Amino acid sequence: MMDPMRGNNGPRYKHKPGNEAPYDTIQVDKLTPIIGAEIAGIDLGRPLSNHQMEEVHRALAENLVVFFRDQHLSPEQHIAFGRNFGELHIHPAAPSYQNHPELMVIHADKNSPRANGEGWHSDVSCDPTPPMGSILYIKTCPPKGGDTLFASMYAAYEALSDRMKAYLHGMTAMHDGEENYRGTYKYAGVEDKATYPRAEHPVIRTHPVTGQKALYVNRGFTRRLLGVPRDESYHILNYLYTHAENPLFQCRFRWQPNSVAFWDNRCVQHRAMWDYWPHTRSGFRVTVAGDRPY
Repeated sequence: MMDPMRGNNGPRYKHKPGNEAPYDTIQVDKLTPIIGAEIAGIDLGRPLSNHQMEEVHRALAENLVVFFRDQHLSPEQHIAFGRNFGELHIHPAAPSYQNHPELMVIHADKNSPRANGEGWHSDVSCDPTPPMGSILYIKTCPPKGGDTLFASMYAAYEALSDRMKAYLHGMTAMHDGEENYRGTYKYAGVEDKATYPRAEHPVIRTHPVTGQKALYVNRGFTRRLLGVPRDESYHILNYLYTHAENPLFQCRFRWQPNSVAFWDNRCVQHRAMWDYWPHTRSGFRVTVAGDRPY
């Protein structure tokens, strides 16, 4: 029986070497050839030089998600680092920290009814202009567990058959936040809004920086393919969800106290593991605003 990830001439997805030029101001250690890298030699709490910023931008473009260890950020420093990449997005539902609406609280402990990001998703893809990237700073970790998984949607797109790519070309899907957000944060004292974002986005989006194509549907927010019968939409979407979650496209990050993860929502999905109850995992996230997918 043929492996669904292999064609007649080998694997459907083959890693394509990118810009392998060395870095001048940071050290970059790849987690896998496809996605993820740890960055050392930089203090995110201090203003970065133009060259450092260029190299962080490049590392993110080449690796899709980058990680930093041993960072000590105040809320103001966290926000300032995020603003290096653009305007900050305000989450439509989640609790924020004190007088910083752009600083989302990420917290789960023994009394929590849920944890953030338990299923595969791209952050707030239901927004008409979904976030470009998310910068998560975890200060408190469980002794074991609490990892986050990240998956490359470039790899997911490239591994589709040519017939499936042709079928999906030009197709759009409805993303809706209602089911995810209504009542979800009541335990944290957040009142529901009258409406939550919903938007139509291309199923295959083009990254505005790299020009690469990425699969852009996710279990968390995508509700229906448009222009096809509902039963067809249901089965195609479920195939695409399963396909996108293939471990071959993933890296896994083990958190330590005072670690930072910065991922590109335009080409990455992620899932946070809640396998550490009754321990605590806590921190903050800022989210960089993005553009309408095309």
